[in-house]
Amino acid sequence: MPATELFARRATLSRSLRLLGAFRFEQSDPDRFYGALADDTVALVSELWRATNGAPPDGLTLLDVGGGPGYFATALTDAGLRYIGVEPDPREMHAAAPRMHRRAGAFVRASGMRLPFADASVDVCLSSNVAEHVREPWRLGDEMLRVTRPGGLVVLSYTVWLGPFGGHEMGPTHYLGGRRAADRYARKHGRRPKNDYGSSLFAVHARDGLRWAHQTGALVAAFPRYHPRWAWGLTRVPVLREFTVSNLVLVLSPL
Repeated sequence: MPATELFARRATLSRSLRLLGAFRFEQSDPDRFYGALADDTVALVSELWRATNGAPPDGLTLLDVGGGPGYFATALTDAGLRYIGVEPDPREMHAAAPRMHRRAGAFVRASGMRLPFADASVDVCLSSNVAEHVREPWRLGDEMLRVTRPGGLVVLSYTVWLGPFGGHEMGPTHYLGGRRAADRYARKHGRRPKNDYGSSLFAVHARDGLRWAHQTGALVAAFPRYHPRWAWGLTRVPVLREFTVSNLVLVLSPL
């Protein structure tokens, strides 16, 4: 069964609109946004695993690289996975603690650039919306592949710079240039954006991820995370995909 077959059935226009509606609460009500995203991520991981392995992911070890305060932890644990979150920033790791009644799983403070795990030690390695926040995103990808066992899954999802949400809280001003957009945000709000271009936000393109994934020899699938199934073909169109694929999912399976 193709890796994306099960999840593709879920990729409807109504799902896309529902997630788009939740996105506007990312800054003002992150629990609401990340709660919806967590449920969708469980479906993504579970259905990719089921399609490639023919069974649910019960009892598997999942490593969430850049897991922040653990918004995905409870949802993935409830789905039967053993959750381990990795986060380098202690402020991020504890950001949601007062608001979260239950945070399942285990958490490690570490960098995704040098994961403190043995080779082939986890079944699934997930990174959701992290690659655009590090200077060397494909070094992150290489580390994810290293720690994932043969036959396991690496799911790397990131925001494409030239897509409509590439500027994060800076909005479409990122089309004026990253530094200019960040400076404009600082003048307007009296503070630097959390996702500050050049320090915590970088221009990562769809072509970059696809080139890296192909050269690993482990690529299983690539598709837009939030688009309906009938729009997935955009991933195959150079230039156009940079502006229309808001978030690219790369699915790899180490040999």
